[in-house]
Amino acid sequence: MATAVLVLAVLTGCTPQPPQPKSSPTPSPRFTSEADAYKAAEDTYRVYVDAFNRLDPSKPATLEEIYRLETGDALAADKKALSQDHADGVRISGESHITVMEPASVTLSPLVVKLSVCLDVSEIEVFDADGNSLVDPDRPDVHSTTVAIEESPASPTGLAVRGIGAREGDPQC
Repeated sequence: MATAVLVLAVLTGCTPQPPQPKSSPTPSPRFTSEADAYKAAEDTYRVYVDAFNRLDPSKPATLEEIYRLETGDALAADKKALSQDHADGVRISGESHITVMEPASVTLSPLVVKLSVCLDVSEIEVFDADGNSLVDPDRPDVHSTTVAIEESPASPTGLAVRGIGAREGDPQC
């Protein structure tokens, strides 16, 4: 949604007017092109995947690294799930890899970038405290997702993942 600035001008006769507050300049958008916004979102998502590849639920610092790159629903869901993994003694090994990443949509003001992503999770293994696999045997090796990214002053990149959802269609994974 674009933010509109309303300027009210009052013209009167010769009656003195009280001083008016000085107006603040309208902030310019952080990104002036969809290509720049997409590039920044792509970079943020790569940092996010790298953070997940370093995730160790037994080490709270690795959880915090992920939380700094999230906002909204993604942050709320991961705080709940990853805190539970920590409490349950879950262990994770392996890495995920981005195989495809394309822009799905870009809105500049307020900034929201949606990415179409194919994420290979075939190397990721998840174990409970007793060493039993928690990975569904029918889990697909590659997940087809839409990733929503928006501006976030709390994130080290200035952008944060707001949500990740399943996706169908192009690009094919």
